[in-house]
Amino acid sequence: MAIRVCVFGTTAFGLLVAILFHGINGADSSGSGLRVENCAAIDPPAEANRGNSSSLQEPQHFPADVDAILAELPPGCGATTELRATPSHSHAEVVPISWQQPTTEAPHLLNGDQTGTPANAPHVPRPEPLQHVIDQAHADCYINDPFPSAAKCKTCHPGHYREWSVSPHAYAQLSPVFNTMYNKLNKLNNGTLGDFCIRCHTPVGLTIGEPLVMSNMDRHPTSREGVTCVVCHRVNQAWGKGSGRRALVAGNLNAPIYGPTGSEILQQVIANPDAYGVLKPVPNDDVRGRDIHQTAIPFFELSTPGFCGACHDVFAPNGFRLEDAFSEFKSSPAAREKQQSCQDCHMSAQPGRASGYRCEPAAQVGNVATPPRKRTNHMIVGPDYSIVHPGIFPHNPDAVREEHAAYAADSPYVGLATMREWLQFDYSSGWGTPEFEHNIPEGYVFPECWQDAGRRFRAADILRKQFELLAEARALQHQVLGTGYQLGEIELVKCDNRGIDFRVLVYNGTDGHGVPTGFDAERLVFLRVTVVDSTGKLVFVSGDLDPNGDVRDSHSFYVHNGKLPVDRQLFSLQTKFITRNVFGGEREQILNVPYSLDPLPYTRPETRPFTVLGRPLGARKHKQNLAANRGWRYADYHVDARQLTGVGPYSAHVELIAGMVPVNLVHEISSVGFDYDMSPRQVANAIVAGHLTLHAREAVFRVHER
Repeated sequence: MAIRVCVFGTTAFGLLVAILFHGINGADSSGSGLRVENCAAIDPPAEANRGNSSSLQEPQHFPADVDAILAELPPGCGATTELRATPSHSHAEVVPISWQQPTTEAPHLLNGDQTGTPANAPHVPRPEPLQHVIDQAHADCYINDPFPSAAKCKTCHPGHYREWSVSPHAYAQLSPVFNTMYNKLNKLNNGTLGDFCIRCHTPVGLTIGEPLVMSNMDRHPTSREGVTCVVCHRVNQAWGKGSGRRALVAGNLNAPIYGPTGSEILQQVIANPDAYGVLKPVPNDDVRGRDIHQTAIPFFELSTPGFCGACHDVFAPNGFRLEDAFSEFKSSPAAREKQQSCQDCHMSAQPGRASGYRCEPAAQVGNVATPPRKRTNHMIVGPDYSIVHPGIFPHNPDAVREEHAAYAADSPYVGLATMREWLQFDYSSGWGTPEFEHNIPEGYVFPECWQDAGRRFRAADILRKQFELLAEARALQHQVLGTGYQLGEIELVKCDNRGIDFRVLVYNGTDGHGVPTGFDAERLVFLRVTVVDSTGKLVFVSGDLDPNGDVRDSHSFYVHNGKLPVDRQLFSLQTKFITRNVFGGEREQILNVPYSLDPLPYTRPETRPFTVLGRPLGARKHKQNLAANRGWRYADYHVDARQLTGVGPYSAHVELIAGMVPVNLVHEISSVGFDYDMSPRQVANAIVAGHLTLHAREAVFRVHER
């Protein structure tokens, strides 16, 4: 007896069937009772053959690669849906498929509606009142915009919107690195990863049934907003740590929202049309007024650390712990001794410290501000930063015009250009500035959408505001990261004609979690150290970058290929992935997918409890971060006598640098292409350009003869 199991999609339905009735086996076996069909082989991870090239290659663009990704997934993947590329290659559509009936009679097979009813059981109609309620619930989900865009909230909450629009939450789904990494991991796992990563990055997109593989330029506006307003303020239950698996409450703009306080001020505003204008808490086309949510329901968990932990503790079903920021926080002095929350630091008046909250109006209705109250900061900056065109991020409804008619009709704003048009606007050449426009070279050719000079001037005006907001977020990012990462003074250990020994202390300045935290295996934080002689000649360097933009560690492709020496004195806080092979033994890898020597790799629940072993079976992390509450580590350096050029003085310069991700990750995932037609080289250059120097120290050493 054999059962055909399809294991790709937003549920693990096929795996559940296998667990319940037959157990799990990774290989095709006639005696196992489980057959995984049509799973095409893929190329092995890049570690197996990465010696072929050191430099980053030119683009394999994201939209054009949808076919390649889908072609290597099992046909009909998913319990009820199948991904297919459309002719435009810019997105994928979902089409229904049916289950293949078994060739032999098998008891307890599920029927097509997946309700758990035996296939041969008679259909029992639901009671009419129950069916009516179900039909009405479904209808309510799809009328009048069940998940309003943040642009609609901006009307009354311009301050909140401005802060959120440039935040990592707003960038979560737009990030080309995230989308490409997710697609690469799904490819390496033969589709079995499902929606494990993306469900945190675009909860709305998954809720409305968008494909997993799709260009952001074709997603629903609220979907590409990532962690947008409704993702937090339309949650009414404590879902716990489910790696982002929680339901959103559907409803149009008038539906209730959930917040830390009640609706006392809101009801005062609605009841005072003379001051605030006519407001419509319920839809009414016969009344001219502004739509507003009818009530604000207190939801205590929204202001607790557990609400953040739903996404910021990522635990895979196979036991692999990808992120553990919330777990670190729960055992920290900030939580146990001070009873502080995540919000107390990251949404405070001075982000990075538990400094209290601002007291400001929460809304501006018309031209009138509501009474002041506790006001949280929604910028919530962290280690990530934007590498996409400034016309499409920060979110700005005055900048982006929706390309699809249905989305444009629903938006209260009319942007200047579509996302695809913004990608053609060459702001680096000075388009829209008087200096450029008054001196356009003869024969200069503009794209059709930017031939109008007036439109270019308007675009430049918009970008000036975008750059101002990005600079504000950048300054706040420096403040937050600079608080968490602390650098001591340079300490001289020995200095004579046999060499120079010195060290510097790096420690954690926060008591809330380790640094780096969260996705610490892809957070590059390191020391760059240089020593020069009295003439300015460089005699020692550590923490320099290879031509790709990587530090010279074991993951540098230039080091791996023998073109550059390894930096043996490198100080780095980046955690590394350790994966276990099917025949035993472990290896360090850039991605957390075990290199398979025999069967194809799959992500699946383990058949034995990993808690007994005290570690996950397939992969783990070798953590290098600094623990909360002043965890510390010294960086020790030695300048050999052969590097000295004579009697000093010698000047040492130490910088503590934070980057978003290492460039070797870009190389590792680039085979599936990047969104927005970005090449790997463009992505890598933007990442390196975003490196942030948090602290710097200098010292002078004088070498004396012995």
